[in-house]
Amino acid sequence: MRIVVPHQPSAQLSDAWRHCVGTGRLDLALRRDYQESLALTQRDIGFRYIRGHGLLSDGMGVHRPYDYAGERRVRHAFTYVDQVVDSYLELGIAPFLELGFMPSELASGEETVFWWKGNITPPRDEKEWADLVRAVVGHLVERYGIDQVRQWPIEVWNEPNLDIFWSAGQDAYHRLYEVTSLAVKEVDAELQVGGPSLAPGYQDEWIERFGAFVEARDLPIDFVSRHAYSSGPERHVPFGTHQTLMPASALLEQFAAPRRQLAGTGLADLPLHITEFNSSYRPDNPIHDTAFHAAYLAPVLANGGDVADSFSYWTFCDVFEEVGIPTAPFHGGFGLLTHRQIKKPTYHLYAFMAEMGDQILARGEDHLVTRHGDGRVTVLAWAPADPTGGEPVEGHTVRLSLPVGAPGSHGAAFARRRSVSEEDGNSWAAWCEMGRPLAPSDRQLDALREAAEPARSHRSVPVTGGRADVDLVLRRNEVTLLEVTPVVDETPEWWDGDRLFGLGAGRQYPH
Repeated sequence: MRIVVPHQPSAQLSDAWRHCVGTGRLDLALRRDYQESLALTQRDIGFRYIRGHGLLSDGMGVHRPYDYAGERRVRHAFTYVDQVVDSYLELGIAPFLELGFMPSELASGEETVFWWKGNITPPRDEKEWADLVRAVVGHLVERYGIDQVRQWPIEVWNEPNLDIFWSAGQDAYHRLYEVTSLAVKEVDAELQVGGPSLAPGYQDEWIERFGAFVEARDLPIDFVSRHAYSSGPERHVPFGTHQTLMPASALLEQFAAPRRQLAGTGLADLPLHITEFNSSYRPDNPIHDTAFHAAYLAPVLANGGDVADSFSYWTFCDVFEEVGIPTAPFHGGFGLLTHRQIKKPTYHLYAFMAEMGDQILARGEDHLVTRHGDGRVTVLAWAPADPTGGEPVEGHTVRLSLPVGAPGSHGAAFARRRSVSEEDGNSWAAWCEMGRPLAPSDRQLDALREAAEPARSHRSVPVTGGRADVDLVLRRNEVTLLEVTPVVDETPEWWDGDRLFGLGAGRQYPH
């Protein structure tokens, strides 16, 4: 059945999908490969904010205690903070600040997380912690201006409902939130602070108790945050992890959950930020590298803005070391890009979204149709992606009648198409076919980058009565972007295709 797409838009397309993107710990931003990857991502996609761990961890060198004249003092140093934030702003992206983890010289214990040992214990001195928060936020205001920093959300900690990220339990997190949020507002009352940055799997009681605590204490809160992942139990292999997946709709359900859980409270109508999401929460799950992954997440990007103000893909590139230094270019990392800027299929899903118009004309289980202000119609379509591991569907067809040009008009339209699938734009498949080289040569890297580019095609389609009929036949796990532009024919009257090679008399024209 052909879907007749209306002429009139039904809604505005939310940009929640590119409001924020995740990153490895912040000091990785000092590396060239990281900066080159972010520059490419910003050129093709253009995220607005970037969020990562470790702003206050030892690797950033902010909290620097010392002894002088027999007393303990603290210097707050911003050498790396300034370099990181400067590099972000130069690329048109601003920090979504996460306050964590605990500096080792301020920590109350020695428990850590990740290969790079982020400390997960409460501060042993709340006053010194509050001083640290005020110093960091105050420095950012002084360096970058209050008007700019007021636009940067500030999140208190990361996933405190998990013992691996917060050692002290929920009540201690409530106290940390209280001390931290008040310290932020002491710098400026209009700065945005929020939380609780929960990992999926928590019971409703966790966020409900947090909301009740904030309201009872009349604490500042400007947004609510949580995370969303759709993977199941871990099955480990050397240098990798395999997991089952829930349907992609499970991610949308997680996006929507906080508003349901906080209904009837003072937090219910606050902006809702999903500050991390992906399929797997493991940085060594090869599902992230596949064409399946792009098709799987396409409906999430198309629909997520209906239930959350932002949802931040975790992460933009594979310069990331939570479980150690990656041992191969394709290792199941979270990134849209591998090391050395090889694009994964999901990168192209985001790049395709960046070319959609802002007016929604139609949306379905396998397509999104939008229109630009200049009249171009863009279609994002995707093949069904089966998370149970079934055979990918070949030949799934999306049949559309698109409104092109003025109602009732006749002529032609230029249709430009780009696609990634199991066969096209699939750098991971090319790497597998190469024999999975751990350290590809320059020639192999060139081949991988070439294989990563989408398939491209173009054709003319007739427009009748202001409509163009298109049939998008999708390959296995394909995501495709179709752009349809009305043609204004400027072919000169003397053009005669029959004479292209100088053969035949053709038509005669007066001199």
